[in-house]
Amino acid sequence: MEAQTDIQTYLERGKQALAQGQGREAAIAYAHAAQLEPDNPVVHLGLAEANLALGSYGVVYMACRKVQELQPAGGFESTVAQALLDLLDRRYDRALQNVDAAISLDPGSGYVHALRAYLLRANGQDYDAGLARARAARLSYGQHFDNCFPPLEPASTPGYAPVPPPASSSDSSPEGNGILQREAIPPWSRPNGMQRQVIRTRFALSQNPRFVTNIIIGINVIVFVILALLSRTISFDQSEQGILAIVNAGAQVNILVQQGQVWRIFTAMFLHFSILHIALNMLSLFFIGTAIEVFFGKWRYLVIYLGAGILGGIFTYFLDPSSVIPSAGASGAIFGVFGALGVFYFVNRRNMGSFGRGAITNWLFWLGLNLFFGFSSPNIGIWDHIAGLVAGMLIALLLIPRTRRRQF
Repeated sequence: MEAQTDIQTYLERGKQALAQGQGREAAIAYAHAAQLEPDNPVVHLGLAEANLALGSYGVVYMACRKVQELQPAGGFESTVAQALLDLLDRRYDRALQNVDAAISLDPGSGYVHALRAYLLRANGQDYDAGLARARAARLSYGQHFDNCFPPLEPASTPGYAPVPPPASSSDSSPEGNGILQREAIPPWSRPNGMQRQVIRTRFALSQNPRFVTNIIIGINVIVFVILALLSRTISFDQSEQGILAIVNAGAQVNILVQQGQVWRIFTAMFLHFSILHIALNMLSLFFIGTAIEVFFGKWRYLVIYLGAGILGGIFTYFLDPSSVIPSAGASGAIFGVFGALGVFYFVNRRNMGSFGRGAITNWLFWLGLNLFFGFSSPNIGIWDHIAGLVAGMLIALLLIPRTRRRQF
């Protein structure tokens, strides 16, 4: 009874260390557990996971084979072990299949969801990777299993250097040669020059979750500052000079769009009438846009933002093609991003549990509040906001992967 208690303590300690990205501490805990129960597949899988974090790929290979030997009929540990072997060979699609099978056997394993997030990111599926990473964090009480998997960038990273296996007669066997091959040339260090550049770029983008949001905010601020300096005013709706300046800069005037200046529908998204106007819009974008950039990925987020803004402008034009009143601002695009957030909450409501219901209620509250202020303020282009909102929701619904949509 005491030995069983001890091994459970070591297993829990190893699990917590992995969740915190502490591979060495996890390996020590699982090594102690292996001394107590050398034939426990859970222990050997833990050794494989810990040594994967340390970069000891030969140990990972042998530990995974030991798990499969102890579970010849298959099972959760054996399935995860096979996924790790597939990861070593860069067979990410096959590894994902095994991870999904493992999740169906035990959906409460935070490590497996973190592994799934890593494999999805390796395949460029940032949206699904974000969901899997969030799931892993919820199951491990906020931990993200950082540094538990090989780096996706091609460069050799300190702390992941391969550790050669000890020389023995088994090295002449096919399995021994396979281990040496994997240790000598890790698969993720083999891409050509173009692949390396793509991986570096993707890694850099993944390190900055607000990359696109910051660029959009920066463009809006720079445009406003340049226009203010050139026109010597910061209020472009208070004087004839200010209105003329913003119209010349590209504000949407429907009568001019009707005459062929269609580009104004796009340029108007990056113009603002005053400091208060741009400050409120950029503050909203900073909070809402960051969430959508993480949930949907950078390119989907950019499509939602630009698509909602353009469609909002088009709808505004068709409401009154002969209007001479200039309109400008990123509000339509931001409402589109806000609509995408509502779609994300709704589609994933079951997986988010009670938090999902609360998020949807909160989203509806803020939507109602914004619409109320929009209809009660005569100077706000409410129909541009509504059109952007609907456009953002539709685009977001189209961009959600179908496999993910079927699951919820």
